[in-house]
Amino acid sequence: MIFLNAFLIGGTICLLGQILLDNTKLTPGHITSIFTILGAFLAFLGIYPKLIEWSGAGATMMISNFGNLLYQGAYEGFHEMGILGLTSGLLTKCSSAIVSATVFAFLFALIFKPKD
Repeated sequence: MIFLNAFLIGGTICLLGQILLDNTKLTPGHITSIFTILGAFLAFLGIYPKLIEWSGAGATMMISNFGNLLYQGAYEGFHEMGILGLTSGLLTKCSSAIVSATVFAFLFALIFKPKD
């Protein structure tokens, strides 16, 4: 059942992104920003953690999870260190994803040549 739930949630998020891309003048960067902010807002409301619990990787593999992780890190940083923890804890939850994306992008740039 978890596979079906993951497919339904992940597919719905991708469907919403594709509908926005096809039917509006928004660029992929705008849509990425919208989904990141939406993920942080849903985490603030307590909805996104329940969505992850229900669908697993269907919600954690999407860009909206980046907003969720930013919110969770800032929230934990605030509770540990006060107002300064908002910024210092912001990237603690998602730092491994940022570093791995940077390393893999660099490796792929070395291996593959861009077309003109």
